[in-house]
Amino acid sequence: MAQITLTFPDGNAREFPAGVTPADVAAAISTSLGKKAISATVDGRHFDLQWPIEADASIAIHTLQDTAQALELIRHDFAHVMARAVQELWPDVKVTIGPVRDQGWFYDFDRAEPFSPEDLGAIEARMKQIINAREPVRTEVWDRERVRAHYEAAGEPFKVELLDRIPGDEPIRMYWHGEWMDLCRGPHLQNTGQLPADAFKLTSVAGAYWLGDASRPMLQRIYGVAFRNREDLKAHLTMLEEAAKRDHRKLGREMDLFHLQEEAPGMVFWHPNGWQIYRTLEDYMRGRLRDAGYREIKTPQVVDRVLWEKSGHWEAYRENMFIVEVDEEGAKEKRINALKPMNCPCHVQVYNHGMKSYRDLPLRLAEFGSCHRYESSGSMHGLMRVRGFVQDDAHIFCTEDQIESETAAFLELLSTVYRDLGFEKFDIKLSTRPEVRVGSDAIWDKAETALAQAIEKAGYPYEINPGDGAFYGPKLDFKLTDAIGREWQCGTLQADFNLPDRLGAEYIGEDGAKHIPVMLHRAVLGSFERFLGILLENYSGKLPFWLAPRQVVVASIVSDADDYAREVAAVLQAAGVRVETDLRNEKINYKVREHSVGKVPVILAVGMQEVGERTVSVRRLGETRTQAATLDDIVASLSQDARIPR
Repeated sequence: MAQITLTFPDGNAREFPAGVTPADVAAAISTSLGKKAISATVDGRHFDLQWPIEADASIAIHTLQDTAQALELIRHDFAHVMARAVQELWPDVKVTIGPVRDQGWFYDFDRAEPFSPEDLGAIEARMKQIINAREPVRTEVWDRERVRAHYEAAGEPFKVELLDRIPGDEPIRMYWHGEWMDLCRGPHLQNTGQLPADAFKLTSVAGAYWLGDASRPMLQRIYGVAFRNREDLKAHLTMLEEAAKRDHRKLGREMDLFHLQEEAPGMVFWHPNGWQIYRTLEDYMRGRLRDAGYREIKTPQVVDRVLWEKSGHWEAYRENMFIVEVDEEGAKEKRINALKPMNCPCHVQVYNHGMKSYRDLPLRLAEFGSCHRYESSGSMHGLMRVRGFVQDDAHIFCTEDQIESETAAFLELLSTVYRDLGFEKFDIKLSTRPEVRVGSDAIWDKAETALAQAIEKAGYPYEINPGDGAFYGPKLDFKLTDAIGREWQCGTLQADFNLPDRLGAEYIGEDGAKHIPVMLHRAVLGSFERFLGILLENYSGKLPFWLAPRQVVVASIVSDADDYAREVAAVLQAAGVRVETDLRNEKINYKVREHSVGKVPVILAVGMQEVGERTVSVRRLGETRTQAATLDDIVASLSQDARIPR
């Protein structure tokens, strides 16, 4: 029998018969590992313990202590167990797909009646029975026609369609959890008893079109979450409760910041309070960009399709673009334009006006660019995902030799901005070439290497995110961690060796010859709308004083103190503080409660004692006690707090 060599993480290698499974390998190492093993990584691919290994390879055996692999399998198996439970409870239900997602999974079902909360409870109970039975999980590779015949006979049309979508050269793998079978690429655990019965919960039901196509049947999607143990599940559910309290849509209503409506789906109606936050953040970013050597520009929102074809966006991004057809006077046919989904091609047009020398580089062009992208109605979510948004966008035109220094400068800018906005921690991922891309492999090699070397030289750790780069170049993605531990991808830096060439950007080098610049696409916040949603949820609406839309409310305790309240407000306003008065004939406790719900950072109460002493009674948001302060002292303190960081 042919032998193969398997190399382990410690560098040791052993020979095994070709066709050996990871389960066999684990058992050969030790009896205890054979019992604890759940999967393996073979030549970088996550491998089921039952799959045969036919050639020399590297191998690592995983147990439930390996968090990433364990969670992937746990959540994947829970999806199958849930689908089995549903079909055992309601045999007429048709199954579709059940992928793993962040924190859990979902599975889509075709059922005439909607699932109720009581149904979710019944499904959970049946799932626990399946887990406790500790039934084996096994797999087989079937030929395509056998799979088709099985699902046609079972009356599962969605599975037949999924089969037709699997490339012809891929093996068709079937998995059994007990006697229930599903078409799946795997891998999976070895028996249902390996699932933690006390560490999962079904969370919600939602509608979902089959394959995301609005012309296809509407299915019912059941969501679940799962973890390795009960403690992790409890922590996650607590986080979800806290997230619900911090929901930016709820805060937007309480603070009177914005609204959305059906007549303009995915477009934000900013109210005065919300627009004040928006403009303050924009002023802050404008100052940061100015100090960092950026020059601000403004480019059109409606641009002829010809430019999008030259840039490659028409082919790669057409389905996400809003098209504008114009009947030009005297033209034989309509002129086709698009609302810009991004600013990059327009920035190259600004660069191309006038020949550039190497002495002009790096040239940093920034724009608070208004963009529009089509998002399906089901994917939109408050400020977090909209169709119309503004980016704090900029493009740096530079030489290859300047990539390293420009990356370092951008990292310094980004870290300073995040720190000012209350985010001390961020992670970096380097996303490499996707399958669909423009440019040669040689150009991509050059771009990926340059970006990796630049960030390493700057001294920041990063992870590789294979295949997730933009279609025109690799990118660095920056993820913030908020107050309750959630990650948000915001900033980005992308090295582009393709677009400048496609759009004719050049500069004269030291050698007197023409060269193509490198174009670094970069954003710190990303979209203003989404970042403001993140800020609201991070602070639970209690924004830093300088960013709060209403910084101070001066509330009179009795009507005789109204004139003094107006005087206090006027002095604060003159000192640069955003201030309002509340002179209503209401009790002071009522006023305090109302403005606290509106997340006003400081409430100054004034009565006859304060009038006589020229003081104020200070109540800060989140505190139950008040403090007395002289008018001069509070004006000096709050005017300092109101300054935009520089």
